[in-house]
Amino acid sequence: MRDMPISDSGIIRVSAVVLRDEAGLVLTVRKIGTARFMFPGGKPEQGESAEQAAVRECEEELRVHLDRRRLHRLGIFRATAANEAGYVVEATVFCHPTVPVVAPAAEIAELRWLDITTLPWPDDLAPLLSEQVIPALSRTRGAAG
Repeated sequence: MRDMPISDSGIIRVSAVVLRDEAGLVLTVRKIGTARFMFPGGKPEQGESAEQAAVRECEEELRVHLDRRRLHRLGIFRATAANEAGYVVEATVFCHPTVPVVAPAAEIAELRWLDITTLPWPDDLAPLLSEQVIPALSRTRGAAG
């Protein structure tokens, strides 16, 4: 089933991937019908690991193939959900070395490359990015990718 139900605890579990271009900019995406930018990714399907979900979602959303052996787990982060009022999103976030990203696919309406070293960041970022993951990336200097 594509859209697994949100847990009874009010937590939406997702996998996401930090992708950078050759200049070090970070890819953010805006899904169709939403206003906030986030990292590519989504909810794992039944029986799918966080890593498997990250790879599948990038293939669907961006038409890029990620090498699972080159994924680096940045961590698990929680923040207010950007698109589901009253819920919290818990994301397992991975970094992957640069891959060419040409155009959005599937449910992605728009791509935007972000320089996370330049403040202020856009105010249309999902809370998970602006409050948790981008500060972590800034502290770790981007980890892998």
